[in-house]
Amino acid sequence: MSINIPSSSLPRVVIAGGGFGGLKLAQELDSSRFQIVLIDQNNYHQFPPLIYQVASSGLEPSSIAFPFRSAFRRKGNFLFRLASVEAVDAEAKQLLTSVGPVSYDYLVLACGGTTNFFGKEQVARHALPMKTLYESMNLRNVLLQNIEQALVADHPEEQAALQRVIIVGGGPSGVEIAGALAEMKRYVLPKDYPGLDIDAFEIHLVDAAPRLLGAMSEKSSEAAARGLRSLGVELHFGKMVTDYDGLTLSFADGETMRSRTVIWVSGITASEVAGLSAETLGRGRRILVDTHSEVLGYPDIFALGDQSLMTSDPNYPQGHPQLAQVALQQAKLLASNLKARLDGRPQRPFAYRDLGSMATIGRNKAVAEIGRMKWGGFSAWLLWLVVHLRSILSVRNKIIVLLNWVWNYITYDRSLRLILKRNIPVEPRDLHP
Repeated sequence: MSINIPSSSLPRVVIAGGGFGGLKLAQELDSSRFQIVLIDQNNYHQFPPLIYQVASSGLEPSSIAFPFRSAFRRKGNFLFRLASVEAVDAEAKQLLTSVGPVSYDYLVLACGGTTNFFGKEQVARHALPMKTLYESMNLRNVLLQNIEQALVADHPEEQAALQRVIIVGGGPSGVEIAGALAEMKRYVLPKDYPGLDIDAFEIHLVDAAPRLLGAMSEKSSEAAARGLRSLGVELHFGKMVTDYDGLTLSFADGETMRSRTVIWVSGITASEVAGLSAETLGRGRRILVDTHSEVLGYPDIFALGDQSLMTSDPNYPQGHPQLAQVALQQAKLLASNLKARLDGRPQRPFAYRDLGSMATIGRNKAVAEIGRMKWGGFSAWLLWLVVHLRSILSVRNKIIVLLNWVWNYITYDRSLRLILKRNIPVEPRDLHP
């Protein structure tokens, strides 16, 4: 098997990963000056900020995914290959992939991050992550399947475990999925499952931190907590998870909770790429880079976004937050700097410009922070909708998402409750073998 990249007189930029950083870089690079090769294990770009809406049956998967080949159909000197990244051979200037090696003049690692289970193997085996489109679809299937099983469960303890959802992680993802499930409980389940005791359906959000949204202000944190509590979400702070066996979630203080559905959105760690020395990796396995996003000790290899750790920015000496805006801004500057290299011009150092943070809690509820302004409520929720709608690729996807949002808002309903794959047994599992 060969990756089959045609030779070119232009310098070749190989981009590993088609997330926000990789996609933006491919868009910004001048195809008259570079041959651009994008490699990803999926043939589509996914929009992570709305993945929780797929998991909660609010959006269909195709509305937040866009094929790379369609996105770059009109861009010259661009090639896409569907492959997994395996390792870097810096000496040979090759990226090793599942379909063969590809030579590069410049290599950009933009593989993003993956869910961090903090070394808890049993938690990783049984909990439900929500980082990718595939994981969100699996989460939706398990959620709906567990509700169906609760209807036919004979043992009260098993029925309770099937109807108890525990979300681990109080960041934006945790807050947003908690709010979405709470609204699903309030507006959808009574209509779809009239025989189910809706009050018995519990949503818990647990976090080791003392408050929600640790990266945002205490004002926003308190607003988010009030909003979730008003929706019936039970919040538990200072709770460090130690284990989960598929039924019992254990905490460091000795307490336990029983649930068949534990959603893990507690942390992120950089995707690992073999071939780089251990000295190149920093906190969270992120790759150490200089002020131009070039990997320390590896000329012509760069890293962007969640996978990179830049400590040279004086405003962020511990590294930038793992947010989409960081990857987008780094990618845009790198495209300009690579062109400057060819022209023999000086490169510009990266300085992150914080455009603000937002998190939605539910219908008409959100929190937003832009500069010194911090507010919540309907206007923050409306701004959240506009910002995310604008960021979605393609007019078609924007229209589909908007129509779904309008329909859900008017009807208080979500019509995408399909169980497409069963990842748990059809029959409820007995608590007492």
